Amino acid sequence: MQPVTPNWRTSTYTGTENCVEVADNEPTTVMVRDTKARNRGIMSVRPVSWTAFVEFAKEGQRRA
Repeated sequence: MQPVTPNWRTSTYTGTENCVEVADNEPTTVMVRDTKARNRGIMSVRPVSWTAFVEFAKEGQRRA
């Protein structure tokens, strides 16, 4: 099985001062990195964990 090349994208919700990029085209992992410091590392999480985080963040936005 060939490794999947990450398809990095920036969220439309991030501002210029706090951008992150997400690659979620691999079925077993979601990768996250800092747009301004791409060479500093990548955080990888399971898709179910990423979905829970996104839902939590959306809920926080609704309350703000």
